[in-house]
Amino acid sequence: MNGNSRIDNGLSGNENDVVWKQLEGLAEEAEELAVDRLKAVDRIAERNQWKVIQAFQKHRVSDYHFSGSTGYGYNDRGREVLDLVYADIFGAEAALVRPHFVSGTHTISCALFGVLRPGDELLYVTGKPYDTLHKVIGKPGDGKGSLQDFGIQYNEVALLEDGGLDWAGIEAAITAQTKVIGIQRSRGYSWRASFTVQQIGEITSRVKQIKPDVLVFVDNCYGEFTELWEPTQVGVDIMAGSLIKNPGGGLASTGGYIAGTSAAVEAAAYRLTAPGIGGEVGAMLGTLRSIYQGLFLAPHLVGQAVKGSVLASALFTQLGFDTQPHWDTPRTDLIQAVKFGSAEHLIAFVQGIQQAAAVDSHVTPEPWDMPGYEHPVIMAAGTFIQGGSLELSADAPIREPYIAYMQGGLTFAHAKYGILTALKRLVAEGLIVIKPHTT
Repeated sequence: MNGNSRIDNGLSGNENDVVWKQLEGLAEEAEELAVDRLKAVDRIAERNQWKVIQAFQKHRVSDYHFSGSTGYGYNDRGREVLDLVYADIFGAEAALVRPHFVSGTHTISCALFGVLRPGDELLYVTGKPYDTLHKVIGKPGDGKGSLQDFGIQYNEVALLEDGGLDWAGIEAAITAQTKVIGIQRSRGYSWRASFTVQQIGEITSRVKQIKPDVLVFVDNCYGEFTELWEPTQVGVDIMAGSLIKNPGGGLASTGGYIAGTSAAVEAAAYRLTAPGIGGEVGAMLGTLRSIYQGLFLAPHLVGQAVKGSVLASALFTQLGFDTQPHWDTPRTDLIQAVKFGSAEHLIAFVQGIQQAAAVDSHVTPEPWDMPGYEHPVIMAAGTFIQGGSLELSADAPIREPYIAYMQGGLTFAHAKYGILTALKRLVAEGLIVIKPHTT
């Protein structure tokens, strides 16, 4: 492109001009429809922002905390204070925040291996967990170092048809060997409501009544800062999440966190490094500034992403598609699911989200056999941080009923115009028809 080239923003007078204006009109209607829900999201973001600032102030965060360590990383005060700040924000006894966690799955794996021992049982009460955890759970004797390969038993209780918990099944499944109850807060690749913090607190209370010594673990990915409370504030023993999702604020380039009781976090730290070493070492290698600053920005940016999901639900509902959650439902995670019913609609939508990216917009994603997933997956990920799903992204397994899962958006404007670009692609491919918009 030379200096005289013109950027086509959909309003340059070409044949798509009318379609784009129709889509913008629909977006305006959707925003007006959802105005109260969008304002509620802003209020949550504001209160969470102040909570984060207060934690920074309490622990006297200063610029010297941003200096990186090398080698063993002994006495890295920035790392130590970061753990304290996270623990306070999440209402936990302790936290372990490290760039050494390579993904959310790795972080969850460390948490589970930390608190489980051979002969113990992990029982997921929210149905089958997210696809990438299937290999972590594994099979007995699979030789791949999975939980079951180490003699840790696994069981799960499927959700009821309405997405609720099967309490009769849960009570029957809890045995003397049940050491950890697993809860996946977010919907993952399933058509169900995500679990709110209040619901997680109720689950925790009830399973501890059945077996008081059981530990409750929560996969908190996509949930941080979407509500005013976090699972560790309602009795959960240990939870884990990824820094390239919500709490990294779009700046953390890698990493994860584990928060919970001091004993549980220490056990997970021994798994990350080695017994007797735990979280006392680990060079932060210049990552501290971005992790701190990302955490500072996270409440606002999560709010922007949640507002984008609300708008997506309102828009697609207007067009006759089923969405989960509905636009007027309070949110507990970033993810917006849209049921398309055909592979063509699904693929075009994901490709349209990629087309709206600031990074790699020229790339057209195609379904592929992604490591850790059981079906071909298509992913729109035009992000500054590879796999950073607080940024606008979308993905889906290519399987019936062909549901796309959209999340992220560092700004509401990007989420909005990303959705419109995806809709424009669906129109261009003849998959949907937009009725003329009148003002």
